[in-house]
Parts: sequence; C-alpha cells; structure tokens
Amino acid sequence: MPVERISQSFKDLSPTLKVNPITGDLVALKNSNAIARSLKNLVFTDQGERFFAPETGGNVKSLLFDNMDSLVASRVENSITQTIAFNEPRVELISVKATPNFDDNEIDVRIQYKIIGLELEPQQLEFALQPTR
Repeated sequence: MPVERISQSFKDLSPTLKVNPITGDLVALKNSNAIARSLKNLVFTDQGERFFAPETGGNVKSLLFDNMDSLVASRVENSITQTIAFNEPRVELISVKATPNFDDNEIDVRIQYKIIGLELEPQQLEFALQPTR
C-alpha cells in the first residue's frame, strides 16, 4: 500500500520574539517561512550549542576559518546535508551547493528542498556564510 501524505501547516515562533499589538501573542512564522528559518538556524548552529540537544548542528562555522577553496566548500555542503537530513524531518532535501566567493571571503550557499505535506513547488534558500569572531 503506498504511503499517503497528508497536507498540513507548520508554525514556528519568530526569532525576534515580537508581540502582535492586537492579540498580545508572539508573532509566528508559517509554512514555508517557518521551514526556511528552521533550516537557516540549523546551519548556523554548532553542535553543543543547544541545551538538551547537543548533537543538533553542523559545525559549519569552524570550517569558515580554513583556507577557502573547493575542498572547504565540499565539506560545508556535506555538513549542511547531514545536518538537515538528521534534524529536519519536514523537508525532503533536493540539493545543497556551496560556492566559495574569494572576493568577499565568504561561501555562498544554495539549498533546494521540498516541504513534506504541503503542495508547494520546491523551495530555495540562499545565504552567505562569513567567518566572524
């Protein structure tokens, strides 16, 4: 018997913790915005940073201080892929691409994924990883 996916909605708290002036509730991110924010949070989290979930995260920040080349970009891709695969069950990962940007000393990341349970086209998230202290 084939597995049937049931459509659902996703809701997460906004990281700004702003309050809705009318209802007094915290502002929530919904569906694709909630998933995109969750993926970005996972990428920027190092293992051991979250209490009660020390295995969550990918330690991508430490890779940014290595000499930037295609090998480091490949390690970033692998780390992001594993982090999302193990920690975000709401998405089906299509691809992760990390491209070194030598001029700006950063790695440009593009994540393509499909949200499980929502009838949406595949989503794409793009951001830059920069070494900061």
